[in-house]
Amino acid sequence: MTNVIACIDGSKAMLSVCDASAWAALRLEAPVTLLHVLDKLSYLTGFNLSGSIGLGTREHLLAEMVDLDERRSKLALEQGKYMLQDASAHIIKQSPKVSVETLQRHGDLVETLLEQEPNARLVVIGRQGEQHQEQTKAIGSHLESVIRTLKQPILVVMAEFEAPKRFMIAYDGSDTAKKVINRVISSPLLKGLECHLVIVSSNQSQEEAGLASVAASLTEADFNVVTAVCQGEVQTALEVYQQENHIDLMVMGAYGHSRIREFFVGSNTTRMISKSHIPLLLLR
Repeated sequence: MTNVIACIDGSKAMLSVCDASAWAALRLEAPVTLLHVLDKLSYLTGFNLSGSIGLGTREHLLAEMVDLDERRSKLALEQGKYMLQDASAHIIKQSPKVSVETLQRHGDLVETLLEQEPNARLVVIGRQGEQHQEQTKAIGSHLESVIRTLKQPILVVMAEFEAPKRFMIAYDGSDTAKKVINRVISSPLLKGLECHLVIVSSNQSQEEAGLASVAASLTEADFNVVTAVCQGEVQTALEVYQQENHIDLMVMGAYGHSRIREFFVGSNTTRMISKSHIPLLLLR
C-alpha cells in the first residue's frame, strides 16, 4: 500500500481529482498514480447489426462498422494519453514535490482498481464521471460499485477541491466507527486538522459520555477535537452541522451495523454523495 491512485477521465472533476491527490500525496509522503481506464463501451457504436445486415452486397457495411470501432478505440486511447499528460503536468506544476506516474488500462474501472488495490494507500475519484458531468446531483455509474468493492480508503471529490482545514467524523459507537477512529489516528492524512466528532442521537447526556473517551484518544494523537451530539434525522443533522461549522471534509465508515449503516447502504449512499458539497473520505 504505497500509492495514491487518482482516477482520471474527461470530466470536469479531473482537476479536482488531481488537486486532491496531490494534497493527499504530500501528507502521506506517497507518489501519485494517475489511472485512466478505457472502457470499451464508452467508444463503441453500441449497435450490433450483424443479424440484420445479411450477406452479399451489404456485407461491407459490417466491415466498415468494425473498422469504425477500431478507429474510435485508437482515438479514445490517444485522448486518454493526452488527459494523463495534462493531469501529470498540472500536479507537477502545482506540487513539484509530488512524484507522478501514469497508467492506462483497457477494461472495467472496478476490476482495474481491484488489481491495483494492493499498491493503493488511497483512491481518489470524482463524484461524477464524464457521462454524468452535466447532471449536478448525479453520481458516476461506477462509483457505488467502487465504494462497495474496495477495502482501501476512498476520497470522493466534487467539481472543485480546496485543502481542508476541518473534518468531521460521523460516529455511532459501532465497531465500524471505532475502526474509522483507529484509521484516522494511525494515518498522517488528517493530522493537524481540526477534528469534529459528531454523533446523531436523542440521548445527549449518554452520548456525550461515550464521545469523551473517543475524543481523548484523538486528543492524545495530537488532534484538536470538538465533540457534538445532534438530534434528528441522520442526513439532515449532519448536513446542518457541516454547514454551521464550516466543515471541509466528511469522514465516515462506508458500512456499519446501526442507523449509520441504514443511512449509508444502497440508495442512502447515493443520496448522501449526490447532495454533499464537500469531499467525503470513506473508510472500511
